[in-house]
Amino acid sequence: MTATAPGPAGRAAVTTALLAPAGITVIGLVLVPLVLVVRNSFATSDAYGSVTGGFTLAHYQDLLEPIYLKVFGYSLGMAALNTAVCLVLGYVVSYYIASRPPQRQMLLLLLIIVPFWTDFLVRTFAWINLLSPSGPVNSLTDAIGLTDGPTQWIPSQGASFIGLVYAFLPTAIFPIYAALRGVDSSLGEAARDLGCGWWRVHGRVLLPIARPGMLAAALLTFIPTLGVFVIPVLLGGGRDQLVGNLIVTLYTEFRNQPMGAAASVILLVLMVASTAAFGLAARRLRRKTA
Repeated sequence: MTATAPGPAGRAAVTTALLAPAGITVIGLVLVPLVLVVRNSFATSDAYGSVTGGFTLAHYQDLLEPIYLKVFGYSLGMAALNTAVCLVLGYVVSYYIASRPPQRQMLLLLLIIVPFWTDFLVRTFAWINLLSPSGPVNSLTDAIGLTDGPTQWIPSQGASFIGLVYAFLPTAIFPIYAALRGVDSSLGEAARDLGCGWWRVHGRVLLPIARPGMLAAALLTFIPTLGVFVIPVLLGGGRDQLVGNLIVTLYTEFRNQPMGAAASVILLVLMVASTAAFGLAARRLRRKTA
């Protein structure tokens, strides 16, 4: 006897059964918490900061005060600066890796990946040791004459920014490298033979090819930077807070859950808006290259 293929209803049942575990996971771990956060952002709170129900816009109005707007503005500026630096460094590193022989490329990529097998918190504490007054960075600056004696590098805004670049640079390197690795090396040589200098080879030939990867790298760098809270606390001393630090402070120190939820919703809106902007840029890029 030959088995008969299932009808449309049977195929739909099989598809539903296969997708059910993933669907339940997404609903239980993503959608339900998201709905609760959005609901809590409009709720009232008691004297201890607990959610008591009701409906109010007071928490969003409070977040429009200058002290909170400064945090959101600083977060957007820091995320933009971190993204720009990571794109420049990511392009330089990616171009160097893509121009090496295939075996050397794998080794260089491995060297970039290996440090990130260590826990994120451990790597952040490592920067505290590196930037301490008795650390190797201070010894190096003393040796070349930039400083004289122990220098307090941390906590500072510069140390926090260094930590952000270190944390997100690999996420910028890999998409750009993926866009450049298929480029024939003879393309740049042909451009140089036609009279293009180094800047024109990259600006007119290689950068347009790497643009989709750079767009993806910008998306993967800008959005996560907005929600970081460990690096500004450990390396920056919490002086200049990002949105992630503000949310943690509202939940833990101020014990104002509804206001913390409102800040979380605003952060989510910023991330969605950023994703939409990058998606629009990607669509325009595809239209130009079509």
